[in-house]
Amino acid sequence: METRNRGAIALAAVAAALAAGRAYYRHRREYRFTGKTVLITGGSRGLGLVMARELASAGAKLVLCARDREELERAEAELRGRGADVLAVPADVTDRAQVEELVRQARSRFGSVDVLINNAGRIQVGPLEVQTIEDFEEAIAIHFWAPLYTTLAVLPEMRERGEGRIVNIASIGGKVAVPHLLPYCASKFALVGLSEGLRAELAKAGIVVTTVCPGLMRTGSPLKAEFKGQHEAEYTWFTLGDSLPGSSISAERAARQILAAARRGDAEIILSLPAQVIARFHGLFPGVTTDLLAAVNQALPEAGGIGTERRPGTESETPITRSWLTALTRRAARANNEAA
Repeated sequence: METRNRGAIALAAVAAALAAGRAYYRHRREYRFTGKTVLITGGSRGLGLVMARELASAGAKLVLCARDREELERAEAELRGRGADVLAVPADVTDRAQVEELVRQARSRFGSVDVLINNAGRIQVGPLEVQTIEDFEEAIAIHFWAPLYTTLAVLPEMRERGEGRIVNIASIGGKVAVPHLLPYCASKFALVGLSEGLRAELAKAGIVVTTVCPGLMRTGSPLKAEFKGQHEAEYTWFTLGDSLPGSSISAERAARQILAAARRGDAEIILSLPAQVIARFHGLFPGVTTDLLAAVNQALPEAGGIGTERRPGTESETPITRSWLTALTRRAARANNEAA
């Protein structure tokens, strides 16, 4: 009994020492955003804009890009009003030439890019029958090629400094494939693989890569998402899930957790308790998870409606989505430049 107790004490001491060492290591590599130049793709609205606000409060210099010039100008004006030093560059990050020009302008204004946040994205909602090859190509372009282009554009200066942070905003859909989101999920799986591989290869250069896999977030984004098939029914289930506090996390809370993970240099963060539970369950029981999702798919809208055409959320409203049930999403859309 005494020998067993000594063994347990020794194991506890080793565990405590490892935990203390890990905490000390994390503390030593804790990153500060003050004075750093942070490039955020898709920074004009939604989560990108909320992260920009947090970074502005932390004293970072901001480079924002988005395709919509008017959205970008509104975001720039708001952040300047908060005292931020901002460079806003209209750019399509699926075009490598535009990415290189974006980074050139960032260097010209601020000298270098210290932190890259790959946040730009799009989502097409509908059953496989109404998804086209073009939908898959567009999803891969924005969720895989665009982060790769931006990463390759900033890597030389990060390597030269021996320091840098890259944050890739993937999705729980990059861990578990959700019905009616197949182009989105397939492309987010690709991003998760890219991000994890980059972390392993760039660590020796002093560059830390963090993969972010959020569940549903109340950013206001359903209004700008694209819906196919029975688009009103698709928008209804999607927006209800996005709106309910038990199933989704606020954009502000998500942004704070993402930036905290980037400061610590975490390998991965999965946001929201439901997303964490789903990811862990899928890791243990992948076949069961797929079967359960197949059952969920039975309850989702059938193909039909407008077929392969697309409608934004703003053109897919129903009495339910205009009700108090979606009040949190509509409030977030107004706050985060998604409603205009």
